[in-house]
Amino acid sequence: MSDQITVTRTVDAKPDQIFALLATPTRHHEFDGAGMLQGVEGNATVSGVGDQFVMNMRNDALGDYQMLNTVTTFEQDREIAWAPQLHPLDGYTDKLGDVQGKGHTWTWKLERSGNGTEVTQVYDWSGVEDEQFRGFFPLVTEDQMAQTIDKVADAAT
Repeated sequence: MSDQITVTRTVDAKPDQIFALLATPTRHHEFDGAGMLQGVEGNATVSGVGDQFVMNMRNDALGDYQMLNTVTTFEQDREIAWAPQLHPLDGYTDKLGDVQGKGHTWTWKLERSGNGTEVTQVYDWSGVEDEQFRGFFPLVTEDQMAQTIDKVADAAT
């Protein structure tokens, strides 16, 4: 089994419109195809590698929780990526024991295609070292990722 899911779609939005949306975490809940994002702490925007933002999340297994996201790639209008980890990392021992909830990444690649953009979203958990945490993956499906790309296109225009 692969340690990642990659979904590519061509959408009717320009790369700069999509990138601006992805670089604004306060808007991420608008396009979450999995329905887990509840919002962001504060008025976060990202402008480069190393920037961080905290997302409020909810799922059936954990209930309400938070993820600290660190930007790992930032190429204006071309590619953006972040690495989430539970926040605080040891804050969910009542539900997860000593699981280290980190090591996965979300990457978005944008390439102009005609009047639109070819959008590639990569969900990669190959960096997850904690075997217990690895057992949770994938947390989203390919279909949910495709829905996310469609929602990004709608929100960006």
